[in-house]
Amino acid sequence: MKTRVRSQVASALAGGRPAVALESTLIAHGLPRPDNLAVAERIEAVIRSEDAQPATIAVLDGVACVGLESEQLAAVAANPDIAKLSERDLPVAAAKRLDGATTVAATAALAHRSGIDVFATGGLGGVHRDAARTWDVSADLGTLARTPIILVCAGVKSILDVAATLERLESLGVTVVGYRTDRFAGFYRSDSGQPVPWTVDDVDEIADIHHARAGLGMRSALVVANPVPEAAQLVQDLHDRALASGLDLAAAHGVTGRELTPFLLAHFREVTGGRSLEVNIDLVLRNVTLAARIAHAVLRRRPGAAAP
Repeated sequence: MKTRVRSQVASALAGGRPAVALESTLIAHGLPRPDNLAVAERIEAVIRSEDAQPATIAVLDGVACVGLESEQLAAVAANPDIAKLSERDLPVAAAKRLDGATTVAATAALAHRSGIDVFATGGLGGVHRDAARTWDVSADLGTLARTPIILVCAGVKSILDVAATLERLESLGVTVVGYRTDRFAGFYRSDSGQPVPWTVDDVDEIADIHHARAGLGMRSALVVANPVPEAAQLVQDLHDRALASGLDLAAAHGVTGRELTPFLLAHFREVTGGRSLEVNIDLVLRNVTLAARIAHAVLRRRPGAAAP
């Protein structure tokens, strides 16, 4: 697949300045229109405020675009029919010259291929709650098993089977750490109910782990779970009520596969009166801030880097 790296991103990478990859599925399928564009612009602005370069990734006319111009970002946000592209879909999109929003899997693969070390998103995909029957497991996990990138997220989406997802990540050799917590982040909730194997206290420690993994020849990702603060999380009863009714409604309408997650997120917004959207936006902004600071720390650990 042909890749076009935006000039600002290319300059940052060539000049030893930090860049943070961003997925476009969050914009196209995870946030409601027309507010999604304003949120996308705000996300990029936060990264720039941390003296790092945002690199939102999408496929346009069959070309992987690493970093979008303003009009490209607006086009992705405005198109309700834009394809949702996982890593496996990239060659099809290239051959058919499609426009598409990239998932965590596709974004991670394209970011690493372009030389970007750090990627921020909202919630990671994972094992669905009925996977024992449907075998519905996000392609995100397989890609993370073979892509040595740092992924900052608020855990996995709480609509999934969190325990099974953590087990699968362990089986795939993906390192998972909790940022200043020994509990695995729960997306809308600060605590998913599951522990994390390791806790990290600062960005320099995360950078050290990343470089140690590279020295060992490890090719899987480092997942940094960054929890939403307890004061900002979705109330437990409201969360559980929205989840239960959403799963029942999805089953009644036969919603499965790649359509299930956006269906449930939209249902959450309706049942919570928009509160889940507020939490979602807040956690993404916190994740991109942390990702930018990690990107700076990673560069400081590179051989030949100037002393701070």
